[in-house]
Amino acid sequence: MVTLTFMMMKALPGDPFSEEKALPTEVMTSLKHHYGLDTSLFHQYLQYLFSIMTFNFGPSIVYPNKTVVGIIKSSFPVSAVIGTQALFIALFLGVIFGTLSAIFHPRWQQKTLMLFGVCLISIPSFLLATLLQYALGIYFDFLPMAKWGTWEHTILPTISLAVFPTALIARLVRTNLLEVMKLDYIKNAKAKGLSSFEILWFHALPNSLIPVIGYMGQLMTSILVGSFIVEKIFGIPGLGQWFIASIMNRDYPVIMGTTVFYSFLLILFIFCSDCLYLVVDPRIQLRSHPRNV
Repeated sequence: MVTLTFMMMKALPGDPFSEEKALPTEVMTSLKHHYGLDTSLFHQYLQYLFSIMTFNFGPSIVYPNKTVVGIIKSSFPVSAVIGTQALFIALFLGVIFGTLSAIFHPRWQQKTLMLFGVCLISIPSFLLATLLQYALGIYFDFLPMAKWGTWEHTILPTISLAVFPTALIARLVRTNLLEVMKLDYIKNAKAKGLSSFEILWFHALPNSLIPVIGYMGQLMTSILVGSFIVEKIFGIPGLGQWFIASIMNRDYPVIMGTTVFYSFLLILFIFCSDCLYLVVDPRIQLRSHPRNV
């Protein structure tokens, strides 16, 4: 990922100062030398690897008074607030809608919920964010439409991020719950005289939620990617906003620093999700298969 990020940045035509035609040649040469852009590609790559190992990505090219690490420290907590809220909302509502959809299967209520879920999955996050911004922020003037300050400013961005994973979790829970209800131990529970409520909430639903834990890594990926556009639309000073701005401005240090940071987060989320999956489902084991001689 580190090498791929570096090569993609260098594959872009020009450099961060190529569009500054008003700058004298001496000034542009001095700036390129200051940021190490006048050295060989291999030397720049070695400097990039060293900066990663020392957690020092240098200063921003567009904002020289800000370092990349400082930008991450100040902006990531903002993104974390919205992402965490969206995660909990998606899990809570996804489990509820998925369970209801399985309970009403195959009646018209289930078909209505499934149709509603398909519509939510089909709406891109940027379009949903724009619609919510217009409807609740401008037309009804019910919530602040942009910027950052109070908890009210987090509502619309959180909803925009939570809708897509909520629909996916609902479909996943519904499918798993319908499969679990066909298993033998559920039939045994019915034969013992347990009520439908006890069978659903204490036997079927806990086991049907296990695959959702395995989906947590992908869930966090969708939330992180969605935050780029949502933060830009709502003017939130999060890390996604900085990342989009750095791409537009060709701010190489910020692009590479935030990409490495996001990659580390995604790997960490997926690793934790897999470990938790192994804990809650003891049937899954990590085995080393002997080689055939």
